[in-house]
Amino acid sequence: MATTKTVNYTAEQASQAVSMYQAGDTVENIAKLLAKSTRSVIAKLSREGVYKAKEYKTKAGEPVTAKDELAEKICAKANLPLDMAESIAKANKQALVGILSALNRT
Repeated sequence: MATTKTVNYTAEQASQAVSMYQAGDTVENIAKLLAKSTRSVIAKLSREGVYKAKEYKTKAGEPVTAKDELAEKICAKANLPLDMAESIAKANKQALVGILSALNRT
């Protein structure tokens, strides 16, 4: 008994989604036009190699940095063992930013 693969997007739909996205159309509009969910369209555009996830920024317009990443940078700057980063990351994020800033000035 042969099984057939269910195709969620035809080649035409995939091409249309990619061209619309590259032209600046929103995932929501593409989903409505193709009668698909937004998650489905995002997954398809990702598989096609064109989807770019939204980059989150702080209120100041800077890229968001995880506390773990800040703690690792502090360990590197202060010549501390990297296994201390987990404990350091438990501090307030504003404090971590201040410590890293002070270490970068020295």
